[in-house]
Amino acid sequence: MEEGVPERSIPDEEILRFASLITDEALRTKVLDLIGDPTVLIEGELYHGLPLKESPAAKVHHHAYPSGLVQHMVSVATFSLTLCDIVQQVYSAEVSRDIVIAAALIHDIMKPLTYSQTEDRYGMSPLGERVDHLTLAVAELIHRGFPLEVIHAVAAHHGKGGPTYPRTIEALICNLADTADANLNGEILNAAKWAVKDCLGEEVRRLTAGEAFSIVRARQEKGCTGVVEAVKKMHPKTKKDKT
Repeated sequence: MEEGVPERSIPDEEILRFASLITDEALRTKVLDLIGDPTVLIEGELYHGLPLKESPAAKVHHHAYPSGLVQHMVSVATFSLTLCDIVQQVYSAEVSRDIVIAAALIHDIMKPLTYSQTEDRYGMSPLGERVDHLTLAVAELIHRGFPLEVIHAVAAHHGKGGPTYPRTIEALICNLADTADANLNGEILNAAKWAVKDCLGEEVRRLTAGEAFSIVRARQEKGCTGVVEAVKKMHPKTKKDKT
């Protein structure tokens, strides 16, 4: 390894598995290098942010818990490949899976640099208050020599809410996959928090998606009794815990 080049730190085996599906060796290497070292250099200062394996994917609305970003990366990649199958098998259209997988894995890679954490609350880092994660990502992708089509797919993954609209099939797939996963995660968290509020009269301060799915399933099967049992089993922090 070259002097001054950090060793890769890939936070999840599933991320490695998806990255291994990228057939273009040069692109695969760039993706792995970025995931293993998601940093930016600005005015001589190297910004690291939260550790990728511990970072949420958002402060509040979806995947707002430790390791939420890694989970989101894996889920978006999974959604994306399913959409690739639909585009090819149902619509008989061509799609570059290399571009899709690369963009799916790195579309939110700069989010850890924009967040700070104090106790159980996420906020904006000094860098995040000045530059958003998409701008950081696009700038770093250009700096690291990523292909234009990957840069576009990342830049356009917010769709109509972003700086540019998806203009390619690959960018559209990444946008749809990102939206689908964010909505899925956000809605299950909302449903679980509502169930706890309705059945226990309490508010949970933070749930993971796994806990949220367990609570919603318990509500489906056993009503409020199931919710009480599920909450008791996982011991989430509630308002009563503060007193």
